[in-house]
Amino acid sequence: MKDKIMKKTLLICLLFSSTLLISCSSPLLNESKNTQTCSTGAVQLTTNFSTGRMDSCKVIGNNEYLITLIAETSPPGSLPINSSPWYAFQIKADQPTPIKIIMEVKDDVHRYPPKVSLDGKTWKLQDYELKGERLVMGLTATTQATFIAGQEIINNQYYVDWANKIKKNSDVSYDILGKSTQGRPIYKIESKGKGNEWIVILGRQHPPEITGALALFPFVETFLADNSLAQNFRDKYNILVIPNINPDGVAAGNWRYNASGHDLNRDWKDFNQIETKQINQYLEQLVEQGQKIKFAVDFHSTRRDIFYTMPVDYGVENSYFVEHWLGALDHHMPDFTVIQKPGNNPDLGVSKQYFSDKFNIHAITYEMGDNTDRTKINKIAFSASNTLMKTLLSDVDHNKK
Repeated sequence: MKDKIMKKTLLICLLFSSTLLISCSSPLLNESKNTQTCSTGAVQLTTNFSTGRMDSCKVIGNNEYLITLIAETSPPGSLPINSSPWYAFQIKADQPTPIKIIMEVKDDVHRYPPKVSLDGKTWKLQDYELKGERLVMGLTATTQATFIAGQEIINNQYYVDWANKIKKNSDVSYDILGKSTQGRPIYKIESKGKGNEWIVILGRQHPPEITGALALFPFVETFLADNSLAQNFRDKYNILVIPNINPDGVAAGNWRYNASGHDLNRDWKDFNQIETKQINQYLEQLVEQGQKIKFAVDFHSTRRDIFYTMPVDYGVENSYFVEHWLGALDHHMPDFTVIQKPGNNPDLGVSKQYFSDKFNIHAITYEMGDNTDRTKINKIAFSASNTLMKTLLSDVDHNKK
């Protein structure tokens, strides 16, 4: 919240890669049961759309509203929920009406500056003030509904539209891997080459982490591009993309959890949740069929751009592979400083630890900053994907520094 944020339009509907143009349609279908409302009759604040979330709303004055954000309940004995106070709501009025919205977070502080959109596709930052721990903004509600959210809205339907478009432009399969706790489909996209080695790409374990999703899209599109590098890569390697692991949490506008109230990126050891359990079972089936998991990338967001990696001395194969890849990325992007943070915690239950321990391979958590420029996110993802392909196709000995 203290970061200096440029006032600029954030384009989410059009995501560019080297060859593909992905545009979104029907971005905000009402597939959730979010029903929190706040109304004076002439002005309405509503959440009855996918990803909608405001936990409490009160009229506290003449066209003045107090919204309270409350984290989903943590399971008994678990650590406090990660601070990711998500919100998304619409404002609408019978006639143009200036309104004042005050937002507070129960037992926490704000993380996401407000963004507004008339169509759910093109977003811009909304002016606001921080008064103590309350966020205050003034807007004009009109007869056209306006979306207000902590980040750009990418709901479950967005992933379906995106996958269908890349399927039309690429030789990939797109089908259901399994079902979520509430029965929503968990989709997978696959590109199969001539070899038996697989690159696994995961996304959206944590619903509010939108910049991770904005990085995943061009990262995957670059793998699927119609050029010699990508084609040679796809000839040799298989690609498995599971872009939206937590569709229940996305629909509900959760801060962190799935529908059962659990952090999926803490369940890659015990597999108590159906979402992680099904992915683990699918990967085990691949290995039983003679396939090999080669590398994994899990996309997330945090307050800065950072890559969480496994230590080079952890004992996985090709010890220096990730250092070689991220070193190449750093070299190819002089205006971007690659920050690596090696670490391991076998008891934490995060995906990168799971891949390293189970398959003896490197895996990373690819984190984009909440407020990183969206064009920069695209450029980083494009370069990261290209340098990863070159690194994997090279003859370099990745067991040597």
